[in-house]
Amino acid sequence: QVRLVESGGGLIQAGGSLRLSCLMSGARFDSFVMGWFRRIPGKEREIVASISRNGVNQYYPDSVKGRFTISRENGKNTVYLQMNTLQPEATATYYCAAHRHDSSYTITQPARCYDAWGQGTEVTVSS
Repeated sequence: QVRLVESGGGLIQAGGSLRLSCLMSGARFDSFVMGWFRRIPGKEREIVASISRNGVNQYYPDSVKGRFTISRENGKNTVYLQMNTLQPEATATYYCAAHRHDSSYTITQPARCYDAWGQGTEVTVSS
């Protein structure tokens, strides 16, 4: 059974940076497209990044492009989300998700495609 555990959230001042990590256990990590999502209070869950199985391709929505970077270390079963120049509107619960896929180059956007989810880590950006 796939298990995902996020870490690295916390309280940070506007303009600062955080790196989130997500460790997978219970499955072969490099079989999965990985994604990061967030749920801002009062809003629907949204994707903030996705990375292909081999790490070659990434996807970012315009809202975070240029400030967030997703990466993965398949040898450590871990995906990361580097978040720079954080602003208060980035305050949210951030979730790691995994989508088992045959292609090494595919990224996945829709949340409904993801097979497993972590419990989330809170990020609070103070002004």
